[in-house]
Amino acid sequence: MSTPAAPTAAAPTRSAILREALAMWALAFGGIVAAKVVGLAVPFVGRQVKAVAAGLFLYLPGIPLRRRGETLDDYGVPDWPWASPAARAGFRRDLAWAAAVCAILLPLVVGGFWLMLQALPHVPGDLRRFVIPYGAAGSFAFRLPDRMWLHVLDQLLVVALPEELFYRGYLQTRLGHAWGKGRAWLLGVPAGAAFWTTQLLFAVGHLGELHPWRLTVFFPAILFGWLRERTGSIGAGVIVHAFCNLLLMVLEASAFGP
Repeated sequence: MSTPAAPTAAAPTRSAILREALAMWALAFGGIVAAKVVGLAVPFVGRQVKAVAAGLFLYLPGIPLRRRGETLDDYGVPDWPWASPAARAGFRRDLAWAAAVCAILLPLVVGGFWLMLQALPHVPGDLRRFVIPYGAAGSFAFRLPDRMWLHVLDQLLVVALPEELFYRGYLQTRLGHAWGKGRAWLLGVPAGAAFWTTQLLFAVGHLGELHPWRLTVFFPAILFGWLRERTGSIGAGVIVHAFCNLLLMVLEASAFGP
């Protein structure tokens, strides 16, 4: 008599995938908000909110991945460039895309920031506090923030890498498992419901600080999500994400002092 084959696990339903993805997002967002609230009473905790966010973004996706026997490779996280010839080729590709996008962004961001400074004195005070996180600017003079090298490490390793791994790596991929790539396209890449929902959740996730202007991160998120789809990796998005943040810091230091 033959031994009956072991039953195979049923493929997860769309609703189960969505529940998982949204639960991971809610845990990350709730953890960040909780750290901020506790920080109001315990200043030490308040100073660690960025580290808490990074830890949640790096740790939470591993829970369902380990349960399914998946690896980060399945979610667009590249191998170390010295791991194999394919990894080196992927690293060079990510660098090339990041360099090209940063070269395009540099004059656009600088020009947009300069136009904002020109408009700033003409924006009513109440509206300014609502939509722009700046007061009056002094004279613009190029300067770097203090300890710039620490900011570079911070933005790459504590901000951009964890956020890109969680949002464009895990969340955008997992939502794609539920909804597919979709029929809409954006400059040559699929941009369906999974793509847009990821960028919206990224923006809403920044409302741990209740300032409406925080939602403007939705627009660079579109670029980060586009790079994820175009390259198949989060590598270029990590670099461009950090570059955008660092460029804004330099512009702010130049306009408002270090």
